[in-house]
Amino acid sequence: MRAVKLTRQEKNVEDALLKHEYVDVSQEAFKGMAQAIAARRKDAVLNLRINRLDLENIKMKSRKMGVKYQTFIPEILHQVARA
Repeated sequence: MRAVKLTRQEKNVEDALLKHEYVDVSQEAFKGMAQAIAARRKDAVLNLRINRLDLENIKMKSRKMGVKYQTFIPEILHQVARA
């Protein structure tokens, strides 16, 4: 049988499972989390042009936060839209 090679992230999840770092949640809590995730689902496409320096600043801030800038930009828009 061929051995399965795990990514670093998959290996971290496997290690956490073996250490019992994950806990069970109630069905109600699980449904609440599923609804929150579904509410944040990205289902629209937006193409826009922005200033190159603004984009570089966004990329720099996203790197400091440890996220991809493509993920960071929708979060910024979400925060503004909710305000």
